[in-house]
Amino acid sequence: MRTIGYGLPRLGEKRQYKTLLERFWSQKITENDLQKGMQELERERLLTYQAYVNLYPSGELSWYDPMLDLCVALGLIPSRFHPYKGWTSYFQMARGASALEMTKWFNTNYHYLVPEWEEGVQLAPNPQFFVEQYELARQLGHANALPSLIGPYTFLALSKEEGLSLSSDQIENYAERLLPAYKQLLEALVQVGAQGILVHEPAFVLDEPPVPLIGYLYHALAAFPLYVLTYYEAVDFYPRLVELPVKGVGLDFVSNTTNLQQLTQYGFPDDKVLIAGVIDGRNVWRADLKKKAAEVESLAKRVKEIWLSPSAPLSFLPLSKAPETHIAPPIWDRLSFAKEKLGELRVLSQYVAGEASAQTEVEYSAALWQGEPLGVHPPTRERVANLTESDFVREVPYTDRFRMQQESLQLPPLPTTTIGSFPQTEDIRALRKAYKEGKVSSTDYSARIREKIAEVIRYQEDLGLDVLVHGEFERSDMVEYFAERLEGFAITQQGWVLSYGSRVYRAPIIYGDVWRPAPMTVEEIAYAQSLTKKPVKGMLTGPVTILNWSYAPPGKSKEEVAYEIALAVLDEVRDLEAAGIKVIQIDEPAFREGAPLKKKDWPTYFRWAVRAFRLASRALPTTQIHSHMCYSEFESILQHIWEMDFDVVSIEASRSKGTLVEEFRRFPQWDRQIGLGVYDIHSPAVPSREAIAQVIEAARRVLPDELLWVNPDCGLKTRRWEEVTPALTHMVEAAQAARNQVRLA
Repeated sequence: MRTIGYGLPRLGEKRQYKTLLERFWSQKITENDLQKGMQELERERLLTYQAYVNLYPSGELSWYDPMLDLCVALGLIPSRFHPYKGWTSYFQMARGASALEMTKWFNTNYHYLVPEWEEGVQLAPNPQFFVEQYELARQLGHANALPSLIGPYTFLALSKEEGLSLSSDQIENYAERLLPAYKQLLEALVQVGAQGILVHEPAFVLDEPPVPLIGYLYHALAAFPLYVLTYYEAVDFYPRLVELPVKGVGLDFVSNTTNLQQLTQYGFPDDKVLIAGVIDGRNVWRADLKKKAAEVESLAKRVKEIWLSPSAPLSFLPLSKAPETHIAPPIWDRLSFAKEKLGELRVLSQYVAGEASAQTEVEYSAALWQGEPLGVHPPTRERVANLTESDFVREVPYTDRFRMQQESLQLPPLPTTTIGSFPQTEDIRALRKAYKEGKVSSTDYSARIREKIAEVIRYQEDLGLDVLVHGEFERSDMVEYFAERLEGFAITQQGWVLSYGSRVYRAPIIYGDVWRPAPMTVEEIAYAQSLTKKPVKGMLTGPVTILNWSYAPPGKSKEEVAYEIALAVLDEVRDLEAAGIKVIQIDEPAFREGAPLKKKDWPTYFRWAVRAFRLASRALPTTQIHSHMCYSEFESILQHIWEMDFDVVSIEASRSKGTLVEEFRRFPQWDRQIGLGVYDIHSPAVPSREAIAQVIEAARRVLPDELLWVNPDCGLKTRRWEEVTPALTHMVEAAQAARNQVRLA
């Protein structure tokens, strides 16, 4: 029985990955320096793997995104990036003015770059990156390293052409072009000594994958030593999957029970390795290794060869819990981050193999989960239990609210606003850090934050924005900020997780019942509103996003936790209203990403997700409720979004070139206001007034003018002022020009 780990977070022990990229982008280090730094980071990662498991990957340390790496390796380079100029073009594709579209990776908070096919494209394979990564691993003495890359079907299934997902006919067509290039990549790896290659196919778990096409792809690749990994859900075509001509198949036995049922029913071939995902790779809770050992022993009776693995890549976990010494022992003892997950695999395999040294740790892990749950708060449980249907409905219908809010706010056509945050400069981050370390008093800290709020209110008024924000200078992260002020959450110090590029966040850990002991945002928002006659938005994060971007507690349903958080947000909404705030934004960027991968499970999820938002947003009819969503595939869930019963929703419309707006043609009952994300904040490029005007005009051809707002596609926290000012100036100018057309009409 062997162990294999994969998906180790690429940030590094000291977040070297983030530092290297950002120093390179700011031209503080050379490409050669970046190369050396990445090699040293890969050395650290490989040593970590080697300390815990028998087998592990090479090629995981992408310089931006694994899907982009495969695009380059296959030679799928859109014509606007020709001629391809190495890393310069690579980062232009990632974050330049005409970067590839970005969206969420399955049901995670990681953003991948979408492969872009063009009619008549000719692939020009360049396997150098993956070959160099594998050779580096071998040079460093890691003979057991296996090259790792995205599988051909997942690559095609997540690709687009002209901003639209590929049809089944297009996927089949492009598969013919993909195969020769994919074979060249695999051949290059085999030629430098690869004895096995890990091929990630999470798209196998989606609804109705084209099984004949998958069979065709893998029979065409039968000459190569492939180990196919599936995860996040069960595979619906299990009998055909295990017949594929590959050396091993990875199955997730944590997220579902279906894979085990199918393996039991249909058996498993003797000529393949079962890569058994038995340790939860998605959540931070320690396993009961005694229970896991029983599961492994049962599996081992049904297969000839088994490798124990995480249930999914470990990349969505913090690296190690070791630095989190301030977390209370009853919670800390139950935690297991990426390194600890690898350790669990080692102990589990030792225990099943009969090694006495593992006995104590296995028994201890089982004992941890005995006794009372953590963080019980009876008043919160009673409040959730007493909810009735009326608690999930706003008392006044939207059409009446629309009229009342228009009279109250007196906004112009195509009103402009931002999503919430403004640039978090070094001085702001240093101030927050000093305050947390006790080096700045509460009085001085509040005074400095008020100074920044006053500055940004004047700034927005000078720009001519219509609905203002307070800038969120007191907030490090849109979820962590609220988690710090709610009971039932544990906050890490070094629990960083990668979201995209070099962007990181610390996901809070929900360990108990969630409730709000005191107002969280009222002081700053009310102060901002006191400085201007224009409306200032109250900025809150929604219950579904707080839940989905946190690690869920063990032993509780997500629905119950969502309602607990929703009640806390509702309490904040009411306090903001009492302070005179007339516009409140409840952000839900994770609303779509939390949906199950199987559409048969959608009704249950969207029922409670919609209800949680409606519970949190049960405001006065004159209070305009906004929500914000970004970088997700919304086309198939517009009905559920509409059911949330907000007044205004802001969406991404820049990287996707406004193609999402076209979906509203197929949703005739849509009557809610939409804020167009006309400015891609994930790129340092400044959009022109003309480019923004094109997106606005495209939307005006689809939706009535009275429903349209104009705004960036996300918060401005990660941008610099010298980028933000011209971009927002162009945005306001484009909106005002369109507004003049509306008035003339």
